[in-house]
Amino acid sequence: MNKDTINILCNQFDVKTEVINFILDKEAKIKEKFCEIDKIKEYNQYKIINAMQKARLNATHFYWTTGYGYDDVGREKAEEIYSYVFNTEDALVRPTIVSGTHAITLTLSGILRPGEELLSITGSPYDTLQKVIGTKGDAKGTLLDYGILYNEIPLDENGNIDINNVLQNISNKTKLILIQRSTGYSDRKAITIDDIENAVNAIKKYDKNIIIMVDNCYGEFIDKIEPTDVGVDIIAGSLIKNPGGGLALTGGYIAGKKDLIELVANRSTAPGIGKECGLTFGTTRNTMQGLFLAPHIVAESLKGALLTAIVYKELGYKIIPEIDDIRSDIIQGVEFNCKESLIKFCQGIQSASPVDSYVLPESWDMPGYEDKVIMAAGAFVQGSSIELSADAPIREPYIAYFQGGLTYEHCKLGIIKSLNNLYINNLVKL
Repeated sequence: MNKDTINILCNQFDVKTEVINFILDKEAKIKEKFCEIDKIKEYNQYKIINAMQKARLNATHFYWTTGYGYDDVGREKAEEIYSYVFNTEDALVRPTIVSGTHAITLTLSGILRPGEELLSITGSPYDTLQKVIGTKGDAKGTLLDYGILYNEIPLDENGNIDINNVLQNISNKTKLILIQRSTGYSDRKAITIDDIENAVNAIKKYDKNIIIMVDNCYGEFIDKIEPTDVGVDIIAGSLIKNPGGGLALTGGYIAGKKDLIELVANRSTAPGIGKECGLTFGTTRNTMQGLFLAPHIVAESLKGALLTAIVYKELGYKIIPEIDDIRSDIIQGVEFNCKESLIKFCQGIQSASPVDSYVLPESWDMPGYEDKVIMAAGAFVQGSSIELSADAPIREPYIAYFQGGLTYEHCKLGIIKSLNNLYINNLVKL
């Protein structure tokens, strides 16, 4: 970092010189890890270009229709491209899917029937999905309300899928097994592709008819392959996370076996209509261009996660994952064990934002969550988790979850501002 850059950080962003020097010193220790991230980025970039060329994507696919969305060639082309990228028989890619939780809910409710069991094998799912299932809260229309059975198997003491325990708990009612790839609001590592493959092989050997689903949120393009490359039947995720590349305005995707996608499509519209209707509202260009940029954007956010990890690790905080762990999502957790530090961290991230930088985030009762949640999210797309953001439930041990960043430089600024906010409030010593 040259003198001019340091001057703008100090004079325009009110950052202390000692904060900058501390972060630059830690950054130097991880630069070699960036090369491995770039290798994966390059592979995935070519994979996506190949998918678009294979589908013969052209300018006319960016046009859109009205009403029912009949013959929306852009929608059909986007779904074809997603099926190529994720190596599946079919896909559903829709702007009317409002979140990753919605995509997962459509999948579960489309496939499962009363009396059949959903088995989560990575412990309790993410907070919002617990309300969908009905294990938390008092929302109406949950899976349990509709007679779907539910069971969950915790991870083993090392944070891995407990295969033996899983196999022992599969019953004749078990229809679908759910794997949450990302750490979510927990203190565990993300589940790697190798871990997923081992679980798939064991489960399919035990019963080949069991459907295996992966919640792929935050995990796309972290590796050269995806869960559907190792035998997973169906995956779901959000377009305002990794695959949207920061350009998708909204939406979600589901990719998998054709018969399963048909079930989900019937749930998303109506039986007999399925995938044939559904307006795209002119979002196809953004969705496709975002997908094109996604490998690069994911790589930038991963570099930011690594910098966050080493900075706060060397300050003595517990981090999840560790610096040398194999990563399987873009999230970096930092355990503060202090409510005030957690809030100041998130407020520091917000102050680095291009949008709403002057806003001071506070914890609030966010829909779908049991605890109050603080969210630093000064993004161009509201709620976009592939843009620089940090959020946390206000509960012990007060873990902040840092994710996203369209450029590494923005990630770096967020980390500088977060540490500066802790430093000037006497919450950390350098």
